[in-house]
Amino acid sequence: MKRTAFVAAGIGLALALAGCSSDDDGGSSTAASSSNTWTTPAAPSIDMSRFAALPAVPAPTAPTVDCSYPAGGPAAKAVQPPNATGVSDEGTVSVALTTNEGPIGLSLDRAAAPCTVNSFTSLTEQGYFDDTPCHRLSTTPGLQILQCGDPTGKGTGGPGYQFANEYPTTAYAANDPAAAEALVYPRGTIAMANAGPDTNGSQFFLVYADSLLPPQYTAFGTISDEGLATIEKIAGAGDDGSMSAGGGAPNTPVTIETAKVA
Repeated sequence: MKRTAFVAAGIGLALALAGCSSDDDGGSSTAASSSNTWTTPAAPSIDMSRFAALPAVPAPTAPTVDCSYPAGGPAAKAVQPPNATGVSDEGTVSVALTTNEGPIGLSLDRAAAPCTVNSFTSLTEQGYFDDTPCHRLSTTPGLQILQCGDPTGKGTGGPGYQFANEYPTTAYAANDPAAAEALVYPRGTIAMANAGPDTNGSQFFLVYADSLLPPQYTAFGTISDEGLATIEKIAGAGDDGSMSAGGGAPNTPVTIETAKVA
């Protein structure tokens, strides 16, 4: 069975705000106006200072780690699982996404999430992300992200394998109630979408404004300033509000034309 990889709003307010976003069908029908035009009220801002920041990235205890990439349903696009032994957890990897709306540069942090970076790099080198859509945009304060990485464009596709959560999930002890509380994923973060704990695959999201989520989404790098400008341009056109978890398809269709390890 295919499962949707998603990023749920970290607090009820963000979900409620997401439900207020307009779409092509429902918005104008609910407006009481004598004209054919109306204005969607601006969503209230959120005081991010009320929420904790991401914890510090733990220092690696060894220069390499072993990973596990068990089978996880059919692959949306044919690829091989990455090497799982002797994976480096030092340094960074630069990835350049070329989209139809502009460039998005990524810097992947092996120390934070070596198995995630290893998978993302492998998928990039195999051309998995080439000619794939970014299927979800959320413009709601508290959840401002662009989600990509599913070749089907439906939010259900993956590479045919899964892997476990890493930082920040691993910074919390098992059953720590703080692991379920929303904290700030800062502007410029790259993180993995999932369908529940340890179900990471290929879908990832790009945080273009501080967003509130529980620490259950692996954060594995940062976005370049040029990339943030590209995403903000996309976000400026809005989303169609079609997704119950927040946001919808970008009103400006977005395609990753190529992804290259720099």
